[in-house]
This record gives sequence, C-alpha cells and structure tokens, in this order.
Amino acid sequence: MSLNDDLLMSTEEQNLPIVSKQKNDFLANIRVSLEQDSFIAVVLSKYTGSEDDLLRINIRSVNIKDLQYLSFVKQYKNRVITENHGIEEALDSIDTLIGKFFNSAHLLTSIKDYHLDCSKKGSFRLSSGRHACVTANTGEHDRQKKRLIDKSQPYLFELGITDAKGNVYPSMSDKWKQINKFIEFLDHAVNKSGLLSGNTITATDFGCGKGYLTFAVYDYLQNICKLKANVVGVELKEHLVNFCNDISNKLKCNSLSFQKGEVETYKPLQADVLIALHACDTATDLALHMGIKAGSRVIMCAPCCHKQIRPQIVIPDILRPLLRFGSYLAQESDMITDGLRTLLLEAHGYSADLFEFISLEHTGKNKMIVGIKHNKAVDKDKILKKIAVIKEFYGIKEHKLESLLMGK
Repeated sequence: MSLNDDLLMSTEEQNLPIVSKQKNDFLANIRVSLEQDSFIAVVLSKYTGSEDDLLRINIRSVNIKDLQYLSFVKQYKNRVITENHGIEEALDSIDTLIGKFFNSAHLLTSIKDYHLDCSKKGSFRLSSGRHACVTANTGEHDRQKKRLIDKSQPYLFELGITDAKGNVYPSMSDKWKQINKFIEFLDHAVNKSGLLSGNTITATDFGCGKGYLTFAVYDYLQNICKLKANVVGVELKEHLVNFCNDISNKLKCNSLSFQKGEVETYKPLQADVLIALHACDTATDLALHMGIKAGSRVIMCAPCCHKQIRPQIVIPDILRPLLRFGSYLAQESDMITDGLRTLLLEAHGYSADLFEFISLEHTGKNKMIVGIKHNKAVDKDKILKKIAVIKEFYGIKEHKLESLLMGK
C-alpha cells in the first residue's frame, strides 16, 4: 500500500488547487537539496483531510542497505506511523499531498529554508529564509540532531564514532543515529520535567557499556542545557569502566565518572535522571524501582529479554486461536510486561509513555519506557485494580516491579 492510499479518498469533494510555479519551485528545491546533500527535512502541516487525529507528516532522509529513502513519519494525536519510500515515489507523494491534504509545507536544508502555503482558494505562496535552528519540540528530527549533538566534539573521536575531522565512520552510522534519537527524547523529557529551572542536575546511566550515551548525556546537560551536571556511568565490566574514565580524564570532564557495578547491587542513590538501556529481563524492573525510590524526575529504560511473564501466562480461551503461535505469544508477553510497568509508574506519580526508541532497521531492541515525575493527584488504588484485572485475565502470579514496590 502506498503512502497516499489511506489519504486519497474521494477527491471530488476537495477544492483542488491548480498547479503553480511556486509549488513546482518548492518541489524542485527538495530535489536539489537531496542531490546536493543539504536536505534536512520536510514538514507537512495544516492537514485538511478526513483523518481527525492526523497532525502532520515529518519527512527525513534515511539510508537502508546503502540506498537512500525518504521516511514519512505520520504523527497522530496518540500514535506514530513510519513509512519509507524511494526518492521518486516519495517526491510524487509530496506533490500529491501538498495543497490537497496539507496547506503548509516547510523544507529545511542546511543552506536555506523554504515555506509553501496554500490558501483556501487554492493559490500558493512561497517564501524562503536563511537556515536557522529550531527548538526540540517541533518534531524536525534531523535538525534536532544537528543542534543538540555536535559531531566535532572530541569524545566522539575518542569513542571511535568520528574521525579526526568530525566525519562519522560508516560502520558507526547506526550508533550515531541512536545517540541523536536518545538525546532528542531526553531533551523532551528534561524540558517537560522542570529540571531546567534549577542550576544543577544529576544523572546515572546503568549498564553504560562503552559510554556512548553517557558522554552524550553529559555533553547535552553541560553544554546545551548549561547546567552543572554530575553524570555517573555504571558498568559491570571493569575494562570498560577504565576505558571510559581514561577518556573522561583526558578530556577533563570533571563531573563525569564511571564506576563498576550493576543495578542489582548498586547502592541507593539520588538521581534526577535515571537511565537503563537494554537492561535484561527483570534488571529493567530493578532500574525502574531504583528510579521511583530515588524520586528521579526522569526515568528512561529500554527493556529487553522479557523472560519473567511468558512462562506464567495462561492463555485466555478467547485469545487461544491467536496466541497458539509462539511468536505472537512472545510479543504478547512483552506487551503485558511493559504495559504493567507503565501502569506501575503511573501509580507512583509518573506520567508514563512507551514508544519506539529507534527504527527496527537499526536495532531489534527498540522500545523505550519514559517516566516523568509530576505533582498531580493520583488514584493509586484505581490503577492497582487495573493491574490486578490484567494479571487475573492472563493468570499472572507475579510481576517483578510490582513485587519490588510492595517490598517483597
């Protein structure tokens, strides 16, 4: 199914604008920017179609198996759908969508920005201006990466992500995308949490590995947010701890340190931001529990290896025709495990969200749980009853995070 199949319904009821020089010039500028490698993104907004909850489409360039595609990220009120298309197909879709279903189109390039507006009468107006940075909440993904993470930062060279001139090694392009995407989400969470109103901020990254994200978090808090940041990376492998500390000392990152340890045995801490990416099985529950007990304002976990819930599931009769397939049962158990985690976060005063952290083309471990502390009243009993109903439906006896929070 093409991108437009779900948008192009009956066009007889649409007031279709005539083809104009302004629109053709806008489309030509997209093509030129792609050819000159100055393309950042296209944002289609002011939707006029029949899908009530569709807000905008963000379009960016992605490389899949060494081929360039345009990724259409359709943003709805409560969901996101991503579709990748070849360049020519994508340009045809943009041509079709502008004016028929979206009355505003914004082309962002590293040289100049272009804005195309379509009036109710079908006339177009094209304007342009110099390239300018945007805020982190506009959804313009690639521009955010250029603004938040500077490829010339020396830690990227020391970690083997870039060469001495700040060029990302092809073999590290996926890692570079993951770092940028993570910092994008962190930026949103930190802004929403109110942490930027203070002067200092503490962050702990469990299972930090080689420190890619830990260094980026320190860079973001210290250099972008202009806060006094105290960042600790916790890693079980001593040689990685030593490696990261050597780089931190070499670059004089005075408030960035790495310690040997793991979430199961690490001492209780006070951390404004708690991070645990790819914490295996119940290690994610241990990290979430530590964040809740520490009163962390932001908790970010990317779970993996869901093992605890699946053996407990008693397949309900109504779902047996579907869950008789092993792969579906595995997906269902993952969904139940992480869904209960978000409910438990909400029961303890967090607004919780669960979404794709990075495209499946980069990593299969692509879910992210984010909890942001708030001060609103919470009907904890009501949420816990929801959890009890879900557990009873699937025959689940224990969920690790729930047990930890109950002191078991």
